[in-house]
Amino acid sequence: MTQRVALITGGIGGLGTEICRYLARSGNRVIAADLGTRKERVDAFLGEVDEFKASIFFEPLDVADYAGCAAALADITARHGPVSILVNAAGITRDTRLCKMSEQQWSEVITVNLDGVFNTCRALIDGMTERGFGRIVNISSVNGQTGQFGQTNYSAAKAGMHGFTMALAREVARKGVTVNSVSPGYCETALVMAVPEAVREQIIGNIPIGRLGKPFEIARVVDFLCADDSAFITGANIPVNGGYFMDF
Repeated sequence: MTQRVALITGGIGGLGTEICRYLARSGNRVIAADLGTRKERVDAFLGEVDEFKASIFFEPLDVADYAGCAAALADITARHGPVSILVNAAGITRDTRLCKMSEQQWSEVITVNLDGVFNTCRALIDGMTERGFGRIVNISSVNGQTGQFGQTNYSAAKAGMHGFTMALAREVARKGVTVNSVSPGYCETALVMAVPEAVREQIIGNIPIGRLGKPFEIARVVDFLCADDSAFITGANIPVNGGYFMDF
């Protein structure tokens, strides 16, 4: 089997790290791309994935910087090989009610969570279509489907991400490139575990399965969508939320 290069933005976050592990186990050369400004955070990540040190690598990348992103991805391609799998998992929150939201809180979330998807896809899509193979998975959110109090910025970005997914999927479907979204529900990540316990228990009470998701449960779905033989799935949004939101 050909070893493919997989790039995961937000690769040293809670979900990102687990996605890196899964894609490495599937035989890919994995690039965890994230901000490189905190060396201790990068070192901690490399320690967590030490068993995969021959197949998981860290590269600094700011998805919010269009020109910088293009340059960094060109450099990564030159050193690691062409990127065939792209997982857009980079994301931030700046939660507050709209009546108190600053323009900066709005623009920061839109820039990282939505513009970042454009920046990475724009830099890599031509290479994928020219080679006749590509897998793009955009990590959206259940809150992009349901909306969430205090998250007009985040919910808008995540809903926009899936609109982007469907449009791009149509553009490249005949070029061997699939584009899909995964919408996680509430999972055991640092972000969710930082929520006050009483609020967290209220959230869990609304999840039919009765617990938070595990990061590996998201990573498993991403890995499935990135497989060579998942070629007939494109433009889809896969919810992984324990039944918190159901639709068809």
